[in-house]
Amino acid sequence: MIKLYENGVYVLNGTEIIEDNSEAKKVLAAKGISESETENASENTMAYSILKAHNTSDNMDKLKIKFDKLTSHDITFVGIIQTARASGLEKFPVPYVLTNCHNSLCAVGGTINEDDHMFGLSCAKKYGGIYVPPHQAVIHQFAREMLAAGGAMVLGSDSHTRYGALGTMAMGEGGPEIVKQLLNKTYDINMPKVVGVYLTGKPQKGVGPQDIALAIIGEVFANGYVNNKVMEFIGDGIDSLSVDYRIGIDVMTTETTCLSSIWKTDSKVKDFYDIHGRSDDFKELAPGKVAYYDGMIYVDLSTIKPMIAMPFHPSNTYTIDELNENLMDILDEVEKKALVSLDNNKVKYTLKDKVRDGKLYVEQGVIAGCAGGGFENICDAADILNGKFIGNDEFSLSIYPASQPVFMELVKNGAVAKLMSTGATIRTAFCGPCFGAGDVPANKGLSIRHSTRNFPNREGSKITNGQIASVALMDARSIAATAANKGFLTSAQNIDAEFTKPKYFFDSSIYANRVYFGYGKADPSLDIKFGPGIVDWPKMEALTDNLLLKVVSVIHDPVTTTDELIPSGETSSYRSNPLGLAEFTLSRKDPAYVGKAKEVRALETARNNGDEAALEDVKKVLAKLPVENATLENTGIGSTIYAVKPGDGSAREQAASCQKVLGGWANIAREYATKRYRSNLINWGMLPFIFTQEIPFGKDDCIFIPNIREAVIEKRSEIDAFVIPADGSAIKEMTLKLGELTDDERQIILDGCLINYYRAH
Repeated sequence: MIKLYENGVYVLNGTEIIEDNSEAKKVLAAKGISESETENASENTMAYSILKAHNTSDNMDKLKIKFDKLTSHDITFVGIIQTARASGLEKFPVPYVLTNCHNSLCAVGGTINEDDHMFGLSCAKKYGGIYVPPHQAVIHQFAREMLAAGGAMVLGSDSHTRYGALGTMAMGEGGPEIVKQLLNKTYDINMPKVVGVYLTGKPQKGVGPQDIALAIIGEVFANGYVNNKVMEFIGDGIDSLSVDYRIGIDVMTTETTCLSSIWKTDSKVKDFYDIHGRSDDFKELAPGKVAYYDGMIYVDLSTIKPMIAMPFHPSNTYTIDELNENLMDILDEVEKKALVSLDNNKVKYTLKDKVRDGKLYVEQGVIAGCAGGGFENICDAADILNGKFIGNDEFSLSIYPASQPVFMELVKNGAVAKLMSTGATIRTAFCGPCFGAGDVPANKGLSIRHSTRNFPNREGSKITNGQIASVALMDARSIAATAANKGFLTSAQNIDAEFTKPKYFFDSSIYANRVYFGYGKADPSLDIKFGPGIVDWPKMEALTDNLLLKVVSVIHDPVTTTDELIPSGETSSYRSNPLGLAEFTLSRKDPAYVGKAKEVRALETARNNGDEAALEDVKKVLAKLPVENATLENTGIGSTIYAVKPGDGSAREQAASCQKVLGGWANIAREYATKRYRSNLINWGMLPFIFTQEIPFGKDDCIFIPNIREAVIEKRSEIDAFVIPADGSAIKEMTLKLGELTDDERQIILDGCLINYYRAH
């Protein structure tokens, strides 16, 4: 059972929940709780105390956070360091870990992947960083083992930066926010609301952390219950969970769209730090005597059944038993939901061809990455498969331990041998299966994965080329149960297995022998190694007095993911070349976008070069406007996209920067799915407009925004604009909103991007 409280709640001594309603004060008084205690109760959460300790402003409503440590991987760290270098970077001011877990394989792109790795190592030496070579660890497992600390804050350029189960408040953001920290600037946010997650009871046998996580995601994603809030885990149920289990739930909190997470800590967490040789990094955390939460998710762990998130979102959840019992009806639902995202008629989507004799069969299983590749998940999977085999037909099973220390222990305790004897293959630490760079399913294939996401266009699908693959998320235990039945979808509760629960031993020599630990050892005399694929950011212009925007894409999907804005997979070969990567922008959602955006960018180039002959059509548009003083000299020309709710998913900044280098000046949306995507827009000098009504414009229409620079400077909440329809019909008026912006964010937009901002200030 999962219950969402309609109101805020008071929690007494971390155990008793009292809902904040008309009777609350009377109930609290009867328990001896004074009014002064309730007035300050919101300051007694773990989240508040950690944020307060890291806030550099004198205002707890307007936070300016400095993080203790930073982490990035090889899809993001090149762009981050390039941006920081262009902005005046001298050395890394705090420990900064550069892992190489997303582009570990060099199958495509020639030398590009390894060139980026050598760039990272040379930067770690020059600026004083920590470099983790390929195949050693996925970004978040290394952070858990070597970076997390009780009461600390970590910022990562990956959306699944979550170490709350270890008492660390961690956040995933776009690269420019890492840049700010590298330049000794701050992470500026309003004090977030804090939602309690009260766990009680004990999970049933066969139920794993992914099952708990998917059950929660299914309840809170669509209604935005925790959107941009901190999830704080408390309750007696935590005591029944191992630390590995807690980590498995915690990493998936990203899929709720929350800002961050934090858990109460105990002796099991202390043991974790002891095992990893970092006893001093443990800190006991718990809420105060009377803590106030802005909402509460009450989870009875004993009621959760093995779950599956069907394509194409982690919130599209069912119990596995429910799916098997109502198979064709649920597959109908899945196909109808899929039509929203798969709006290209080149693909006919169905999963009903997976049904044989009334049973659903899958072609692939994968247990991998920061969510699935943990020690306990793989040990339990090995126990379920012990003595069985996965068959010699279509079904395959791949397992990726999350780090070399985990891999080593699995070798020593025999789990690897058990799994290999079943026909499963064991790989090194690699995030590829999570974003389409490893174990890509066949066309029309269905893969079940203990990984983080199952968005469309992610695991290899190229819908515009007629290719589609489906991923469903499940826990490692039920994936192993399915493998034992050679692909027939099976709940782990329907397989008889004895879980041996071997003890984990951490071998620190693996990292001591291979990882470059350079924090505090910066050597400015060293040169950075550049491969031919590493290209500087192009010049970006400051915001002009007026803007003429052409709408080059309109997306009506309820949510648009960052994978649809800039696809993952093979496109990552161009991740260090801004203009090269930009060629793939919206390629799997709106293939015409790049060409249209370039046409608009050419007009802006002509304007900057004084080529009026190329701007005759623009001059005609300006002449139609009911405004004065709109000239080619003071009116910038750019493109914009409209999406209902863009930015769900990855933290990768390229979802915004690729639009920018193609001449994008704005997004227009009803709302932004995540803070990090909106921040990425701002940091690349793009205006994050809000328009909540039915849009009065369409694709190819133009929007003129007079005095936009003045409006940003004067902090106007509403901005008048004019729609110039492409069909020549009458000009229409509209009002755009920008939402709240800090003074720094306004200046970044005025300057044209974060790089320009730091150069100018």
